[in-house]
Amino acid sequence: MSVNMTKGQQISLNKADGSALTSVRMGLGWQAAPRKGFLAKLTGGGEIDLDASAVLFAAGQPVDVVFFQHLVSDDGSVRHTGDNLTGGAGSGGDDESVLVDLARVPAQVDQIVFTVNSFTGQTFAEVQNAFCRLVDETTGAELARYTLTGGGKHTAQIMAKVHRTGGSWQMKAIGEPATGRTFQDLLPSIAPHL
Repeated sequence: MSVNMTKGQQISLNKADGSALTSVRMGLGWQAAPRKGFLAKLTGGGEIDLDASAVLFAAGQPVDVVFFQHLVSDDGSVRHTGDNLTGGAGSGGDDESVLVDLARVPAQVDQIVFTVNSFTGQTFAEVQNAFCRLVDETTGAELARYTLTGGGKHTAQIMAKVHRTGGSWQMKAIGEPATGRTFQDLLPSIAPHL
């Protein structure tokens, strides 16, 4: 059963029987918002190129990143499935996904922060039906979904993080608007959430 998360909500990544999840997928979906006015009729529907990234942290410092130009973490535990330049899944499937093999994440990595940014600089006012969801990659079951609301003039969003608490992993919905075209631009906005 999937949990519809709210900003700031946290869930455990343990299965119902208490055992730990071993492999999860953070999926991201979005659609271009319909354009309005006379020019919209001339130009037709838009395409939005959002980019999902996963930044791996150890003791508050970034140690690796997975994004469209670096698809696999140096240790192989985190993998991006590829860049989607247009979006379109929105309310359905994932446009971009990041797979995390929790059992293989190095012990020093205590947090993985998932971000999304508009590489082309379009704002979230031009995006609709955007979400991130966490899926148990072993069973395909959706565990949690966080839906972005409100659009806005920002070009990025600090979506969620998975982090170690004791010996287990938890997910926290962050949903913080930010400004930036790349994950590097977002590092100052990520810092307060570590």
